[in-house]
Amino acid sequence: MTEPTPHALTGEPPRDEPDVGFGFIALYTLAVFGIFLALLTPPVLTLAMRVAEVAPTGKEALLSWALGLGALVSLIVNPIAGLLSDRTTSRWGKRRPWIVSGLAVGSLGLYLVAVGDATMIVLGWCVTQFGFNFVIPTLLAVLPDRVPARQHGRVSGLLNAGFPIGVVAGVFIAQAVAPSMVAMFMLPAVIAAVLVLVFVIVLKDPPLDPARVVPLNWRGFALGFWISPRTAPNFAWAWLSRFLLFMGLATLLSYQVYYLTDEVGLPPAAIPEAMLTSTLVSTLTTVLGSVLGGWLSDRLRQRRIFVLVAALIYSAGLALIGTADGLDTFFVGIAICGLGQGIYLAVDLALVAEVLPDKTDGAAKGIGIISLANNIPQSLAPAIAPLFLALGAHGQGGNYTALFSAAAVLALLGALAVLPMKGVR
Repeated sequence: MTEPTPHALTGEPPRDEPDVGFGFIALYTLAVFGIFLALLTPPVLTLAMRVAEVAPTGKEALLSWALGLGALVSLIVNPIAGLLSDRTTSRWGKRRPWIVSGLAVGSLGLYLVAVGDATMIVLGWCVTQFGFNFVIPTLLAVLPDRVPARQHGRVSGLLNAGFPIGVVAGVFIAQAVAPSMVAMFMLPAVIAAVLVLVFVIVLKDPPLDPARVVPLNWRGFALGFWISPRTAPNFAWAWLSRFLLFMGLATLLSYQVYYLTDEVGLPPAAIPEAMLTSTLVSTLTTVLGSVLGGWLSDRLRQRRIFVLVAALIYSAGLALIGTADGLDTFFVGIAICGLGQGIYLAVDLALVAEVLPDKTDGAAKGIGIISLANNIPQSLAPAIAPLFLALGAHGQGGNYTALFSAAAVLALLGALAVLPMKGVR
């Protein structure tokens, strides 16, 4: 296996690789937005509300079980989904079957959460994660499948904008249909189904020739998830860069509420309003950074410098939050982090699409493996955070300066991790 050359950044793109049009980009963006809408609304808002409704005296433990097991499922499923999609020889194509079936399973899981008891909530959320995490790597693999490399930046920028917009839209939809739990869970799922199915209908997904698929035994199946850093060093550096930045991102997401109460001194009653403001500020700058960063990256035919600068911006935002002396400074730090996050995720997805070891027959597997760099920090960052919080801490509050400074250093290392890449501009 040899390291691919990202032709769009090192030379003129092939003439037989036409640009995708506005209609395709719009439908693709809406499909990804729909999946984010359905998958992210529960952990942000509705899952906690449903858990409190079913188990008011044990809601913390039940929510922890649901989120923890769901995260474990997503961690396992992502690379498996990518590997299976890349090897699917259905006459309906290699992407469509998994997108549609994953959407159906994920929606079923949401329904189980909305109507079930405590046990069913945990099971339903695991089913939700199982289904939608089959959709995500398969849907994102359409980027290297169908979009020429010279358009990767602007398209991935739009795709990543669906993440924060999906969160905000999900909160507003849930508030609009409350208190009906079924509607709060299922309306985002219905919207996702419509947007995804419309895209699937127009998607060109030719069947994979069975002769190109090498049979796998169990050992081969396990080894199929391994991409050697020696044979694909650019891919390995891209994975490490994303992992380090997401360690910083997961730290901020996990501890900003406690930071506001313990360090800034906000009373619990003021947290919802502060978090709403924080989410809106972050969403605005993330979307701005994602769209503009992706577009500029394509125009300048550069990737690494944008990833590097974006991670530096995110690191600076974390450092500012760690030394904030009030709510206004915290919001400024959040805005800076959002800008860096938007630029990074837009351009990094484009970069990943261009350093995949096998963009023809292994795109979804590669993206599934990259997703581990997103998911592992969600469990690892909260596990190691107490070590930094305990440094020189006194009283009930932790050392948040040490915590966010450490997160800033990790993001900085994530920026530096793109420098060793070769053959990539």
